[in-house]
Amino acid sequence: MVGYPGKEIPQRVDRPGTGPGLVIPARLAFIDLETTGANPVRDRITRISVLEAEGEQVSTWSTLVNPQRPIPEFIQRLNGIRNEALVDAPTFSQVATELADRLHGRLFVAHHARFNYGFVKNEYRRLGKSFRADGLCTVRLSRKLFPEHQNHNLDNLIVRHGLTTGDRHRALASVDLLWQFWCLLKRERGDEALAEAIGQQLKRPSLPPHLDSALLDDLPEAAGVYLFYGDNDALLYVGKSVNLRQRVRAHFASDLREYKEMRLSQQVRRIRWHETVGELGALLLESRLVKECQPIHNRRLRRTSDLCTWQLVPVAPGDYRLKLLSGEAADFVCSEDLFGLFANRREATESLRNMAARHELCPIVLGLEKPAQPGRPCFAHQIKQCRGACVGKEAVGVHNVRMMSALLKLKLSTWPYPGAIGIVERDELREVEEVHVVNGWRHLGSARSEAEIQEILLGQSGQGRFDQDTYKLLTAHLGRGAVRVRMLSAR
Repeated sequence: MVGYPGKEIPQRVDRPGTGPGLVIPARLAFIDLETTGANPVRDRITRISVLEAEGEQVSTWSTLVNPQRPIPEFIQRLNGIRNEALVDAPTFSQVATELADRLHGRLFVAHHARFNYGFVKNEYRRLGKSFRADGLCTVRLSRKLFPEHQNHNLDNLIVRHGLTTGDRHRALASVDLLWQFWCLLKRERGDEALAEAIGQQLKRPSLPPHLDSALLDDLPEAAGVYLFYGDNDALLYVGKSVNLRQRVRAHFASDLREYKEMRLSQQVRRIRWHETVGELGALLLESRLVKECQPIHNRRLRRTSDLCTWQLVPVAPGDYRLKLLSGEAADFVCSEDLFGLFANRREATESLRNMAARHELCPIVLGLEKPAQPGRPCFAHQIKQCRGACVGKEAVGVHNVRMMSALLKLKLSTWPYPGAIGIVERDELREVEEVHVVNGWRHLGSARSEAEIQEILLGQSGQGRFDQDTYKLLTAHLGRGAVRVRMLSAR
């Protein structure tokens, strides 16, 4: 299926294995590209060749494409297309509509289909348009149907199968070779074996009966969050991905292998999604929606409201004790004496007990245990897991130094900025930007314009509470140093 704004094409190619018996797709488009390099995001197309086939009817089309940038010298030597030959060639935007018409309703067939598909998809994406197609890779077909051979590049196929060719880099030469190879597969392996091999590549997920199969084609190949709804529009699950289409498909592709996925897929009645510019935006939105909406299947992110942390409190010069603070009482923005984030009191206590055991710290001094009698050692000392701070064998000052050293891994970061900041995420290909407005480790919202940023800042006093998952996401991303940060202020 190919779709682009102004022309959404609902028609699909015939699918192997979707009806009674296996079928070979009837409408085909064999594609070959020349490009300025190997990276579909950074590099551009310089020539497109298409062979359209339907039954015995075959037609061809080829065009040079001005990539609007110089071609590296070694690429010019490799494919024979020189910079000067492209000066008067049309740009991709000028051939985009004709290419979409030619691919309409046809199976996208190419040698190394992922490479060719990636370039076409990204060229349309630069134009703000979508491209989706069912792709078939002839390399994978060759491996499947001729497993006795090791190499399956086009040169090997030419020699092995006696394909007729002239100049490999002549326009249309490669797509003609692919057509010859296709005809050979039908002749030598037969329709049934070919249809089965195609079916394995094109196998689609088994969607729940309540969902329209066109849904999978509508999902964007972009970062974002998806929501599964069940009976009575109850929210079942919130997930995130850098590729929404791929991730949602994976849910239903795995439903026969994993019980949890099977249960979920059987319950889904409706799917919604929200696109984001990048991964951080998807992570932040997922965390917020799970907290706000409490989906049935999101147990991991559904934190309780009993968040707590340990505070190091001085009781005398050189002497400190740990005090458990609730999330409501703790100042996560400015306090420099907070250690660890825990979902509840039990988790916090268990974490401290484990730390005491690893570092031979005294449970009595840590406040985890009361002495049976004054001067009596703790139980850990009796089994040689405490160095004796409870009975004076270890100076309390020395014990405290060791305690603070052990606590360092749990130390929480104070908010390092004087106020609100914007963490900027940008998609260079689409030339879109999203600013995540954050203050005091709270995610206040995300915006794509200055007006939206100001709206978030003006309402920030009543927005958001400290959240453990958001804190971890933000410290991880800010700690990498690769993010772009803007200082923000309300006007």
